[in-house]
Amino acid sequence: MNDLIADALRIIFIGIGATAAMDAWVLLLKRMNVPTLTLAFMGRWLGHGVRGKWMHDSIARAAPVKGELALGWIAHYVIGIAFAALVVAVYGLAWIKTPGLLPALSVGIGTVVAPLFVMQPAMGAGIASSRTPTPGMNRLKSLANHTVFGFGLYAAAAVIAWIL
Repeated sequence: MNDLIADALRIIFIGIGATAAMDAWVLLLKRMNVPTLTLAFMGRWLGHGVRGKWMHDSIARAAPVKGELALGWIAHYVIGIAFAALVVAVYGLAWIKTPGLLPALSVGIGTVVAPLFVMQPAMGAGIASSRTPTPGMNRLKSLANHTVFGFGLYAAAAVIAWIL
């Protein structure tokens, strides 16, 4: 297998592993009765977006989109893979062979910009959840989720580097 394909596969598996770590965290939150965003809303947002409507007063009140939950899950993992590629773009290919925690955490935490300043406003929650009943708690949950994602980036890369 050539190096380009091997590196691409590593990035894909790192992204999948990090996203799965974040999903495990969200599952733990749900078991503790902490409300979390359903990925169906991400799918609904994307489904409306491809039809030209990116901004919503409330994504929960927007018309459902056929297959929105599956679309949300697929998008969630594709975004996780893209963020894994971002670590490599910022820190270089050497990181996937000898991963460090700080690069993974810096990118993981940095990715919180996406929900706070893109997805939440577009879904009707306002910038950084400002239009929700508990904006501070929602910001903290977003930061925690993306911090866990950063740890997941490191853990997945470390496991893959150890295996290979």
